[in-house]
Amino acid sequence: MSERAWDPIIEHLIANRAGKPRAAGVTSIIDLGIGLGQLRDLLGLAGAYIDQWKFAFGTSALITTSALRDKLALLAEHEILTLPGGTLLEIALVERHCRDYMRHARALGFGGVEISDGTIPMPAPRRRNIIHCALDAGLIPITEVGKKDPRRQPSALQIAEQALLDLENGARWTVVEARGSGRGVGIFDEHGHPLDDAVTEIAGLLGDKIQHLIWEAPLTGQQAYLIRRFGGNVGLGNIPPGEVLAVESLRCGLRFETLQGITDGLVRSGSWDPAQLEPAPGPSDCPHGLP
Repeated sequence: MSERAWDPIIEHLIANRAGKPRAAGVTSIIDLGIGLGQLRDLLGLAGAYIDQWKFAFGTSALITTSALRDKLALLAEHEILTLPGGTLLEIALVERHCRDYMRHARALGFGGVEISDGTIPMPAPRRRNIIHCALDAGLIPITEVGKKDPRRQPSALQIAEQALLDLENGARWTVVEARGSGRGVGIFDEHGHPLDDAVTEIAGLLGDKIQHLIWEAPLTGQQAYLIRRFGGNVGLGNIPPGEVLAVESLRCGLRFETLQGITDGLVRSGSWDPAQLEPAPGPSDCPHGLP
């Protein structure tokens, strides 16, 4: 990656942020239908901070093959894993065999697929077979755990157990469902506030496999909570395209919501004293004779 604009000043402050290709701390974008020109501009500005690109629900079925392939090819140039939405798979499974879906996804140029049962029932043996079906087609399977209906939410234990089983069956990552609203689904209450006890239980059961978990967190407060809880290299999903740099700023402590925790920790450890005055500049510090 080329030198960032402020690297000479703050590079050491964000050195712990993992770079691409990332095994953990991925940012997954939710695409509701941006055009090729807008995508090209976004990738030129922030492509280094995007790991996965999901075409929301069934949106990729509503554009032409050529338009979709152009977008997929551009994303592949930036080493971004592309996925059709899990809802599209659920729709396809009602009518066709998973092999048909996987082959077509691969032929279009997708690099992975999202496997979910947010709307339809999916017995455990079939879920396992669909993961293997994706692998057989040369696609990276990413499963999603949870239900879209707020009245049918699984417990924290059920979320953790399903995630562990999916990973054991070959999923590369598992996503915790929160929908685009981030309210009343998954680890968030009806107001969008995190259910801390549920997060604690899931994290405890996942152990070191938590690096393979992607938490859908469409709201800034949710993103900040998860970063404070797990660090800058936590997996985050359902991020709108226009908020990529804002989320990366949160990860790196470049926003109030996460900077405050970093500075408080430095003060407690004695690594930084806000009352200590800077030394007077020497001649080499002021090459133009400025005071």
